[in-house]
Amino acid sequence: MIEVTGLGRVFVKKGRQAKRAKQSGPTAQDSRVVALDSVNLSVPEGETHGVLGPNGAGKTTLVRILSTMLLPTSGRALVAGHDVTTEADQVRRRIGIVFGGDNGLYTRITARQNLVFWATMYRVDASVVKRRSQELLERVGLADRADEPVEGFSRGMRQRLHLARGLIGDPAVLFLDEPTMGMDPLATRDFRDLVHELKAEGRTILITTHDMSEAEALCDRVSLVDHGSILVTEPTATIGRMLSGHDRIDVTLREDQSPLLSELAGLPQVERVDKLSEPGSVRIHTVSADANPVVLRWLLDAGIDALRTGRPTLEEVYVHLVGNRGLTV
Repeated sequence: MIEVTGLGRVFVKKGRQAKRAKQSGPTAQDSRVVALDSVNLSVPEGETHGVLGPNGAGKTTLVRILSTMLLPTSGRALVAGHDVTTEADQVRRRIGIVFGGDNGLYTRITARQNLVFWATMYRVDASVVKRRSQELLERVGLADRADEPVEGFSRGMRQRLHLARGLIGDPAVLFLDEPTMGMDPLATRDFRDLVHELKAEGRTILITTHDMSEAEALCDRVSLVDHGSILVTEPTATIGRMLSGHDRIDVTLREDQSPLLSELAGLPQVERVDKLSEPGSVRIHTVSADANPVVLRWLLDAGIDALRTGRPTLEEVYVHLVGNRGLTV
């Protein structure tokens, strides 16, 4: 449903930005910002795909191009089989967009009036606008507030209305750009439940986020993005295999076993030892998967039997490949 090949986008600084760039360096390159650099991505029908990266990585630029709001500088992108540049009208009839924040909502009118307006923009048949608007308001839990001005809505309520707006055209492909940004935990949980329902209906969903828990909770696969490039695309459930050479062992030490820590950290098979939040618990990062049996034997011989092994989480892969800038868990 989404095919991206060699996609690039370069922004040219103008006005004051260009003047500052010129003052800071002599080359013309200073006035150019590469937001996307030869991006390749394929998302099959019915998949929930996460684009994960820190702020400024190029996630929103990618969504804006795929939703025909921004032209690419190079490369090609197809959505539902249609080119986003030459067949923009065909693309728009098949997509829905949900951005974080207030963009796309008119706060002085009611929730129902917002949906009716956007239904008109999506050219929804007039005979079904009223029924579809009511169904969506009920689905997102806003039916009892449907005729109140949006300016009185909480952040979570506005984001649910955003989702209803994105669904008003009954899209086959749904773009969610940082959909739970700024929402409280309860509103986030409800929003994610709605996304799971949409996936069950067979819709293709692309989510951009820098939230680890969101990606793990919602996505079938994730693409890690940094500085406009996709570093890797893997199934969410198995992405930890990427760092199979960095397996970890969690152990809990008794108070009398604390002196063993320095000896443990000095083993050639151990990369590092990190303290965990639970008292007496540490995480041992081994240098390779083959080192695990050696370290486990050492622990057992030392009388440490409260332990468990595991592969890296999505968070650990992210930090390893991207770093911890912009990371939230």
